[in-house]
Amino acid sequence: MHRFRTLSWLAGRDYIVEWQMSGFAVLALAAVLGPMLILFGLKNGIVGSMLDQLVHQPKNLEIRSVGSGRFNQPMLDSIGNRVDVSFVTPEFKGISSSIQLKSDKAGRIIKTELKPTGQGDPMLTELVTAPEGMQIILSASIAKALQASKGDVLQGRVGRFFRGSTETEMLKLTVVGVLESLTGISALAPLPLVESISDYRDGREVTSMGWEGYALPVTAREYPGFRMYARSIYDVSVLEKDFALKDIAVQSQSTEIDLVKSIDKNLTAIYWLVAIIGLLGYTLSLGANLWGNVDRKRRDLAVLRVVGFRTGDIIWVPVLQALYTAILGWGLAVAVYFLVGKAINAVMAGQLSSGQTVCKLEPWHFVAAFVLTMLAAVLSAMLAGYRASRIEPADGLRDI
Repeated sequence: MHRFRTLSWLAGRDYIVEWQMSGFAVLALAAVLGPMLILFGLKNGIVGSMLDQLVHQPKNLEIRSVGSGRFNQPMLDSIGNRVDVSFVTPEFKGISSSIQLKSDKAGRIIKTELKPTGQGDPMLTELVTAPEGMQIILSASIAKALQASKGDVLQGRVGRFFRGSTETEMLKLTVVGVLESLTGISALAPLPLVESISDYRDGREVTSMGWEGYALPVTAREYPGFRMYARSIYDVSVLEKDFALKDIAVQSQSTEIDLVKSIDKNLTAIYWLVAIIGLLGYTLSLGANLWGNVDRKRRDLAVLRVVGFRTGDIIWVPVLQALYTAILGWGLAVAVYFLVGKAINAVMAGQLSSGQTVCKLEPWHFVAAFVLTMLAAVLSAMLAGYRASRIEPADGLRDI
């Protein structure tokens, strides 16, 4: 340990004395590593922002059945129990789930499609909880047309043609929220309420509402469609393929998701190609520099052998100096990254959403860059270390 401390001190003193060569080696490393950090920061920031937008927009996780099918509750439960599914709910087609809404604040009557929802629906936000009973959530367009807001009570009208005559039922529905992400002339409502309206329109009896009609069939209820959400964007294409194997036609945003994933994959491959070429080139350059340094100081290293240092000790001299270069070069490259990255983000700030950045690296990226730089330094010093190990004590005595 004492010899290692002495060698570290000697290698450090020599590194400082020849500060010009040491400085150029550090600058050369920073010139290679700095642009690579900036390049990866741009790739990570741009593609990361695209992936974040995909993840935080529920519509990108949404998968809907296409056409009219026959799905019972056990089938939907089996879908919802999958680990890659976060939420599933039945859907109704046509006018079976439509209702006419009217507000005291506006004279218009809006024909609205009711969509089932429930706890865990990704469309709901922290400010908008799942409706219950006679509660509904309006889309922004309907809320604007009816001049309705949270807490308002709307009048709902449901009509049907039954047994040769037209019948109408009136409902009082409380608005519990307005969703900007809910598009079209639609509203979210509890599944039991949507089922009741659908049954009434189909001429069935709804005892919970006091609506007369034909008795409900004893067979399990079947729904014409479903709306579900994958747990992550990486599960969407897998689910879509599984449904295709079961001959269930679905619609999703898998094309857009696959495009972003492809961009991420291709940019990552390009980055690593550039990084490998750059690191390999610098490793060879530093190795040649250290080799030449060993040859220049052959006499000095031989003297160390004379005074008692072993071959294994001498090898550490070029290795330690390579590590000094790696540490300083990495630090300078990181400083360059922060300066340039901050400038890039400042220039692009006006074109980005709040919280988004164009150039961004995580802490572990810097750690990975440090580890790779240290490994490259050790590899570059191996040849010089081998050269140093071939120096004999007699090489130092010849010049005494």
